Amino acid sequence: MDSPLAPALDLFLAHLRTEKGLAANSVEAYGRDLRRWLDDLAGQGVGDWSQVTRAHLERHLAGLPARGVGARSQARALSAIRSLHRLLVAEKVCAADPTEDVGSPRPGRRLPEVLSGEEVERLLQAPDPRTPAGRRDRAMLELLYATGLRVTELVSLSVNDLHLETRMVLARGKGSKERLVPVGAPAAEAVRLYLTSAREALLRGRRSRDLFVTPRGARMTRQGFWKLIGRHARGAGIQKRISPHKLRHSFATHLLTGGADLRAVQAMLGHADIATTQIYTHVDRTQVRRLYERHHPRA
Repeated sequence: MDSPLAPALDLFLAHLRTEKGLAANSVEAYGRDLRRWLDDLAGQGVGDWSQVTRAHLERHLAGLPARGVGARSQARALSAIRSLHRLLVAEKVCAADPTEDVGSPRPGRRLPEVLSGEEVERLLQAPDPRTPAGRRDRAMLELLYATGLRVTELVSLSVNDLHLETRMVLARGKGSKERLVPVGAPAAEAVRLYLTSAREALLRGRRSRDLFVTPRGARMTRQGFWKLIGRHARGAGIQKRISPHKLRHSFATHLLTGGADLRAVQAMLGHADIATTQIYTHVDRTQVRRLYERHHPRA
C-alpha cells in the first residue's frame, strides 16, 4: 500500500498482535476493514491523519452497503476504525478522533419465515390418526398452531391446564407469568380425541399429570417434539426448515393477516413488549407488497 497513511496502519496491526494478543483471523479482519478505509481516504484526497474528519468517515460508512457490506460487518468496520483512531490520538499522531459520537449501524432484524395456510394444513394432516402416537402428534400440532404457545409451554402443560368446555388453555410463560389463550374448535377436538383414545394407551396403566406423554409414560420433551415436527414436515413434503417456533410465527402472522388486533395477539403470545409483536406486521406488509408487485399492472 503506497498511501502515506499506511505506516500507522501497519503499526496498529502490530499493536493488535503483540499488545492486545488478538488471534490472526481477528487481525486479518481488522486489516481488511482498515485498508478499505485507507483506500477511501486516498480517494477523497486525504494524505495525512490530521486531515481526517467526521465527514470523511460518514461518507465511507454510507458507501459500505453499496459494496455489499451488511449491518453487522459495518459495525465491525466502525469498531476497527474507532480503535485505530483512538490509538492515533493516544500516540499524538493526530489531535482529534473523527469517530467520536458516531453511532454503530444497527443490525437489521430478520423477519421470521412462516408457513402458508396450505403448508400448515398439510403438516396438521401428516400424523397417522390410526395410532396413539399419531393422535397425540396431531393434537400437539393443532394446539401449537391454534394458540401460538412456545414449545416449552406446550410440553409443560398438565391435563388440568386445558379446559375443553370453555376452549381455553392456561400457559405459563417466561418468568412464570400465566396467561389464558383461546383454543380453536379443531384443536380442541384433536386434543379431546387424544385424551379419550390415545393417552391411556401411551401410558399403559401409569399415572401422569402431564398432558402430552410418550410410550414410556414420561412427559414429551422439547427435543422429542422438535424431532417429531421435523418428521411430519418431511412426510408432508414441506421443503422449508421447520421448527416449533415457525408454527408460533405462522399463528401470529395468520391472525394479523386476518385482521386481528395487535394487542390481542401480543396477549396471546405472552410478549411483554408490543414491539416484539410488531415484527409480524412487517411480515404481513412484506407479503402484501410481494402480491402487489406480482399482480398490479403498474407495480
